[in-house]
Amino acid sequence: MGYDNEGFAGETGESGPNNNNMKSMKSADENVVRRMDLDEGQLRSEKRRIMKNVVVISFAFLLLFTAFQSMAALQSSINKVDGLGTSSLSVIYAALVLSCMFLPSFVIKKLTAKWAMVLSMLCYSTYIGAQFYPEFYTLIPGAIILGMGAAPMWSAKCTYLTQIGNKYAELEGVTVEPIIVRFFGIFFLFFQFSSVVGNAISSAVFHQDAKEIDVDKVEGECGTNYCPWSESTVKNSTSSTEDSVSSSSLYILAGIYLACSLASAAVVALFVDPLTRYGEQERDDGGEKLAGKQLFVATFKHMAKTYQILIIPLTFWSGVEQGFFSADFTAGYVSCAYGVQNVGFVLMAYGATDALCSFSFGFVIKHVGRVPIFIFGMLINGIVIIVLFAWTPHPDEAYLFYILAALWGMADAVWQTQINALYGVLFEKAEEAAFSNYRLWESLGFIFAYVLQTQVCIFSKLWVLIGVLVIGMAGYILIEFMEWKKRPQQSNGTMD
Repeated sequence: MGYDNEGFAGETGESGPNNNNMKSMKSADENVVRRMDLDEGQLRSEKRRIMKNVVVISFAFLLLFTAFQSMAALQSSINKVDGLGTSSLSVIYAALVLSCMFLPSFVIKKLTAKWAMVLSMLCYSTYIGAQFYPEFYTLIPGAIILGMGAAPMWSAKCTYLTQIGNKYAELEGVTVEPIIVRFFGIFFLFFQFSSVVGNAISSAVFHQDAKEIDVDKVEGECGTNYCPWSESTVKNSTSSTEDSVSSSSLYILAGIYLACSLASAAVVALFVDPLTRYGEQERDDGGEKLAGKQLFVATFKHMAKTYQILIIPLTFWSGVEQGFFSADFTAGYVSCAYGVQNVGFVLMAYGATDALCSFSFGFVIKHVGRVPIFIFGMLINGIVIIVLFAWTPHPDEAYLFYILAALWGMADAVWQTQINALYGVLFEKAEEAAFSNYRLWESLGFIFAYVLQTQVCIFSKLWVLIGVLVIGMAGYILIEFMEWKKRPQQSNGTMD
């Protein structure tokens, strides 16, 4: 598979002499940066500017998900009356699925990638703001708005990073894939640290309100024995919010998180360059046309592609493993045997490892390739799952909670950085439809995990995890095999 940069160096889609094509393209957008127009000093300046955009976007997402991820992780604790918190999370991902099908391409085309991110970030603020008065008629509409805005935001972010990654590779004169992986690695370094920052904030605010649990009463109900319908679980889930945290603590936390979410949109609006500077219009010309009636079916049409079909199970796994960790590991292992007041600290270990590994893998892949990285992630998840089968959690073994969380974060870093980057490489000319599929199938994985949480004991869920992981890796290995078969042809002159 050849990874070229035609979209940046003279592709116009018009007939006629090359000089006329170049003039036509420049007249269409005179602000597009091109390597041929820059001297060495300007090249360095443009590369620094591109890196600035990567860092600013990454920081904005850190602010946004410091608020959202941490607030979402607390929903089953602070809004547990009648299952309000869990219901709102399910609605978020259901709305996200619908949004993935219809909105990303339309919103990005109408607003451009930058302003699509800004508007979508504001959608998150509605859900966080509803935490000041959490009722079904406030949280559920807020969840719907958030879910509808999430897919355009993620697609716009992925499109932006992929496009400027291609431009940076052109300016640098190097292969595209390592640059895209590096950019996603930087992004997820910031993104995963949002879990550390957010959980540090929630732990500091709520720790004084948390109550110790009597481990002896649930000794036989934690770990693989944990079931959502057990007597003690039902009793705990039907207690009121005030039994867990005070109203003043909730208001303080909601205020901090709302400020973070609003600041994220302001950062992108003020400090990120428009993607038109890096050939956004040319990307549209060189990729799939997603306008008019085609917007309705763009995501489904993309599913017909062989590589998309094969990568669906691994994308689905990405949502399932995150949902299992955030819902089942925290409830069935950490909260059950270690105390709800320690959930934030365990999640900090997860987030810190996830962030550091997300950044590191961008450099490691240049030396070992992507296949060993994917296999490494599979092995780490497999080892943790085996331990979860055999281990009965106990507060005297506190270190194991942190070790297992850190290992799961290490594996999650593989899936988050490498699957994102793989989509960018495989579907270079159809980013919006491809990343819509990514968010669609990952969201379905989340929903699947949340449904399992309420219906299945952890012992059975661990077997489901093994099945989904094996199927997902089988599809990925088949993609690599198909790419390997193409290489003899590429080495004979089809690659740039």
